[in-house]
Order: sequence, then C-alpha cells, then structure tokens
Amino acid sequence: MSLSTYLTFDGNCREAFEFYRSVFGTEFVVLTTFAEAPEDMDVPNAHRDKVMHVTLPIGSSVLMGSDNDPSGSPVVVGNNFSISVDTEGRQESDDLIGKLSAGGTVTMPMQETFWGSYFGMCTDRFGINWMVSCHLSA
Repeated sequence: MSLSTYLTFDGNCREAFEFYRSVFGTEFVVLTTFAEAPEDMDVPNAHRDKVMHVTLPIGSSVLMGSDNDPSGSPVVVGNNFSISVDTEGRQESDDLIGKLSAGGTVTMPMQETFWGSYFGMCTDRFGINWMVSCHLSA
C-alpha cells in the first residue's frame, strides 16, 4: 500500500505543476487533459485543455493533481486535496473505503474506470477526502 497527495485546482493546475516540476527537478509521468476523456463525459469546450490528471514523482513519493471537473463541486482552497491510497487488489480497496467512509460519505463508489483502475472516493467523518485505487491487470 502507498499514500500520495492529490491536489485539485480551479483551472491553474498546469501552471502549478510546471512550478513544482521546476522546484523538484523531475518530469511528469502522466499529463492528460479533459480533451482525452471519454466522449460520454461531455466536457465543455472551454474545459478541454484543462488538466484531467498529472503525476509528478518526488523522491519516493508522488504528487498528483487535476483541474476541477466542471460538473463537480467548486474548488474551496483549504479543502482542495485528497489523500490517495494505492492498494494491492479489489478486496483491499473495498475494505479500505468501507472503513474510511464509516461515519462519513462515499462520494464515488468503487468501480472500474476508463484509465484501468478500480477506483472510488470518500470523505471521512473528519472531513478528509480520500481516493482508493488499485490497478487492474490487462
């Protein structure tokens, strides 16, 4: 199991991550835009060039981020981050999101995603946002 920090921005994710890349001297592992999303996401044209996901390794850790999904809740600075947990399998993911969401809220049930992961999100009873994920084998 590993933990990473996931940051959410209100349209300036690319600028922020270019800054972090220059500070830490590493290169992006992934940088995708909303234009690369499946058509059924129905992304507005004005949002297509925004960052859907970026991954920047920093030492043995990973900093990840995205611009806010235009259909989601507005970004609130101070609450614009999540802790991301990568697990070894579906059962561990299901168990973990069940425990983390006890007394809180599941905001996205565990499900297979178009990017090849089993993924879900919740907010725990203390108001902390969590992302739980495991990579699905091809």
